[in-house]
Amino acid sequence: MPTRSELLSGAQWLGGLLWSSLRDLLPIIIVIGLFQLLVFQRPVENLGQLLFGLLLVVIGLTLFVLGLELGLFPLGEQMAYDFARKGNVLWLTAFAFSLGFGTAFAEPALIAVAGKASELTVVQSLTDTLAADRARFALTLRITVALAVGLALVIGVIRILLGWNIRNLITIGYLLIMIMTLYAPPEIVAIAYDSGGVTTSTITVPLTAALGVGLASSIKGRNPLHDGFGMIAMAALMPILFVLILGLVY
Repeated sequence: MPTRSELLSGAQWLGGLLWSSLRDLLPIIIVIGLFQLLVFQRPVENLGQLLFGLLLVVIGLTLFVLGLELGLFPLGEQMAYDFARKGNVLWLTAFAFSLGFGTAFAEPALIAVAGKASELTVVQSLTDTLAADRARFALTLRITVALAVGLALVIGVIRILLGWNIRNLITIGYLLIMIMTLYAPPEIVAIAYDSGGVTTSTITVPLTAALGVGLASSIKGRNPLHDGFGMIAMAALMPILFVLILGLVY
């Protein structure tokens, strides 16, 4: 049985985590509250329900951050160490691609954006299967973005191994994006740029960052600060490029 001091210490630790999550949400709460009181000038409807929902958000955010620190970050770093010790570049790049593809394809934000984009892009069907055409477009968009993120992580791993300059890669990538933006269909351009943003979300970012930092830390001559970061930037850049290509081909 835990002692009273251990229970007290655990309660203080949990309280600190909850307070940290609430502190992160306070700017949003303050902004909404000020606009509600000063602009709309009316009391908040269903205040009890909103407060209960806010409590659930704080608890959920706390558990999510705790899960990242206890699970995903150590897992990504440990696998990077293991691959670096194994010394097999083929397996390392295969793992990076699989990780990028899997996390992006399962990203909830990408699923939501792909679904909404399909509804607004596919407005008519020649085969009278509008729902199927929309589902096909959404799936195609998700696969395209997932392939882009997988390739981005492969490029990021090779960059760390060979010591490439991240600035050159980012500059070349966005130059290509700006050129393709001029020729891509207008209805796909905004979707492409949003696709780059939604991939760097709750699932992709923790594992990508852990992989980069862990790999840079395990290779002699690499600086985790200089070389370990930047993979998320590549994961945000490549989907824009791939979706613009999709728009030209689709």
